[in-house]
Amino acid sequence: MAESEGSYPIGKNINMKKLKVGSTYARIDVHSIFSPDTIFSPQAGTWGLHGIVKIPDRDGDYVFFVTLGQQQGDHVFDEGISDGGVLSWQSQPRQGLDNKDIIKLIRHDEAINNLHLFLRTSKRGDYSYYGRLGYLEHDSSREKPVYFQWQLMDWDDLNLESSATQAAKVSEPKPFESLPNESKGLVKSDDVPSKKRTRKGVSREQFRARKVADYADRDARNRALGLNGELLVLEFERNHLNMIGRKDLADMVRHVSVQEGDGAGYDILSFDDLSRKKYIEVKATRGGLDTDFFISPNELAFARSKDTQFSIYRVYDFKVGLGEASFYELIGDPLETFKATPTGYRLTVK
Repeated sequence: MAESEGSYPIGKNINMKKLKVGSTYARIDVHSIFSPDTIFSPQAGTWGLHGIVKIPDRDGDYVFFVTLGQQQGDHVFDEGISDGGVLSWQSQPRQGLDNKDIIKLIRHDEAINNLHLFLRTSKRGDYSYYGRLGYLEHDSSREKPVYFQWQLMDWDDLNLESSATQAAKVSEPKPFESLPNESKGLVKSDDVPSKKRTRKGVSREQFRARKVADYADRDARNRALGLNGELLVLEFERNHLNMIGRKDLADMVRHVSVQEGDGAGYDILSFDDLSRKKYIEVKATRGGLDTDFFISPNELAFARSKDTQFSIYRVYDFKVGLGEASFYELIGDPLETFKATPTGYRLTVK
């Protein structure tokens, strides 16, 4: 097959660049990573020009090329990233809610498929790789283009040179040795998680409201946040037992995850009002009441073996600097209340 003028034939455009969050790439670099066995044509074709690019042989995997402030015809794209790593993004103006690619994006599951974001702030220059995206919401009342909100799954791993991006990053909390004197500490709430909404989208007014970041993946990797949540629960349990006149039990409350490590299947050993042992697993988030969380196979197995002696303390709206948060208690088998989504498998020879 004859080469088109200015094109890069198969095999000659492979620069062996590796994909790394925070690094910069030209379009040809991105093409060489995801589609090295096809021809790259600068300023033409799918990889040289399009904003949404399907990754070959991987149904549901896409690359997003985004240029902030871009205009196409009469439409000016209003896109950007919030300080919580939430991307406001619009599809191409010709795409409606019935477009097959848009339907796939609405149904996107980041545990199965990957959407890779490459972003730049001017029409000239390379793109910065901002990592993978997770679906948050879309506007069901507007189309052509379709309006989306995405969570940057690798937001905390970004190390870009942009001062604006650096300023927007959320700093990692450090474990506190003692709570501030004015802290309200941990407050038990009567609220319970609501059922998740289906992906039918929301109204324009709801969509335009400020979006809250999806903290689940970020919080799961934040060991300092988890430790601070456990310290709040530890203090709460001891205070409660002391208040009901059981100082003997308060003195026996143990921070098991610190003393033994993470393998016990729970974080804190406490006692209920009838002096029975209470095994507490703490799940802390800076997000709201309905924020997802992760549980290990070991923790889940332990929970189901202990029945009503096991509790998850879901610590939410955690203001780490103030040492304040709310929590609700889930007693017994977590699968009675929550749907579990597999995020990985260990394979053993049959």
